[in-house]
Amino acid sequence: MSDHKVYYNYIGGEWVPARSGKTYENRNPADTRDVIGIFPDSGAEDIADAVAAAKEAYNAWRLVPAPKRGELLYRASQILQERKEQYANDMTREMGKVLAETRGDVQEAIDMGYFMAGEGRRLYGVTTPSELPNKFQMSVRQPLGVCGLITPWNFPMAIPSWKIFPALICGNTVVIKPAEDTPLSTYNFVQALVDAGLPKGVVNIVSGHGPTAGEPLVQHPDVKVISFTGSTEVGRHVSTLCAQQGKHVSLEMGGKNPMIIMDDADLDLVLAGAVWGAFGTTGQRCTATSRIIAHRAIVDELTSRIQAEAKTIQVGNGLVDGMQMGPSINQGQLSVVEKYVKIGREEGAELVLGGERLTDGDLGHGFFHQPTIFGNVKRNMRIAQEEIFGPVVSIIPVDSLEEAIDVANDVPYGLSSSIYTRNVNNAFIAMRDLYTGIVYVNAPTIGAEIHLPFGGTKGTGNGKREGGTQVLDTYSEWKSLYVDYSGGLQRAQIDNAE
Repeated sequence: MSDHKVYYNYIGGEWVPARSGKTYENRNPADTRDVIGIFPDSGAEDIADAVAAAKEAYNAWRLVPAPKRGELLYRASQILQERKEQYANDMTREMGKVLAETRGDVQEAIDMGYFMAGEGRRLYGVTTPSELPNKFQMSVRQPLGVCGLITPWNFPMAIPSWKIFPALICGNTVVIKPAEDTPLSTYNFVQALVDAGLPKGVVNIVSGHGPTAGEPLVQHPDVKVISFTGSTEVGRHVSTLCAQQGKHVSLEMGGKNPMIIMDDADLDLVLAGAVWGAFGTTGQRCTATSRIIAHRAIVDELTSRIQAEAKTIQVGNGLVDGMQMGPSINQGQLSVVEKYVKIGREEGAELVLGGERLTDGDLGHGFFHQPTIFGNVKRNMRIAQEEIFGPVVSIIPVDSLEEAIDVANDVPYGLSSSIYTRNVNNAFIAMRDLYTGIVYVNAPTIGAEIHLPFGGTKGTGNGKREGGTQVLDTYSEWKSLYVDYSGGLQRAQIDNAE
């Protein structure tokens, strides 16, 4: 272990080991011989220390003028920009996705920082005229206190930025528990904030596993809001724990995202979007295109073309030039992919491409799987209903737009959807009737931008949104202010009744 870099928790402005002394290795999923570093395996005591530091820092941080908080976020974004290539390389090593994608991950954090920095000079409330004379009224945002953030491994810098930047701009302090598979990218993000001049205790990072570090964070009574991104199963557990304490909670969970292809679609455009949506990030996006719902008139040609294109995908270590798809994040996730491939075969779906783990040469040291396509999938098959989170896509034939929309909506999730068509009427019908938080026209189900709200319906979330100005509602509460300067008692709804 002495040969590898050792990292510590960041609590109250100090880098400290876990109180237990326990650690774990962070290994490269593309080559498990490569140890990224040694990280604290923290527990409830470490969480308590971090929450206490954040609570103490809150009293001063909430009084820093919001424009000044915004200037600090702006400086942090500039630092991220300067370190983009370094941080992208670190992320590819620990998460596996190719460099082009990890550069995009860092860029998303940069964009979110600049966007939220601007909110420091807005954070708009509302002023309205009173129904009574000589009375002024308005509403303002107020911070909540300590925010507990639990983030996933697939976007290990972008998603922390979605949570930390808006929490800070509202005047809150933060304790973040990053995914145990990808802590370094969150550490890099926090380091940029520290180097930008963030006061001690305002952001604290505690590394560890969900049951031993994440759950104590959720249950700590001094944590006022929990923001969680991860699986639907864990998200529901988090929601239950928060409900028991009357705690604010924002949940961003799973997806089973459909791409509808009508018979008038531009198939060249569809091809590029389908391959990127299904196999980008090795399918490890909550917005990944996992179902292609294609009009029967073009489904055979489309299937053949997607098969031919997916065959050419270069799978390997994301640090190597020319690679287009990296590994699954760990053995557990690879096993899930293999399980669903077996389920698809047993259900009678046609295995069009792939279906096997890749083990040749250096690939045997990582968690690589072939891009996999199932054809002639029925809407009620498990591979068409359940989230796989891997490079597996199901092609479902339909006979009409109405059937396509019905199939698209017929899953427990509602995050993202898309339609490819040249018919503007069909496009607007789909935008109206697809019951998802995000709808794309003539684009795949991935590619959200930070200045619109991000989130979904049904099993995907609890109605909260990340991104856009809407995210501010997670990290602030509304306060209505009334100033009566009439010099006498005025009773609303009573004295003005006549």
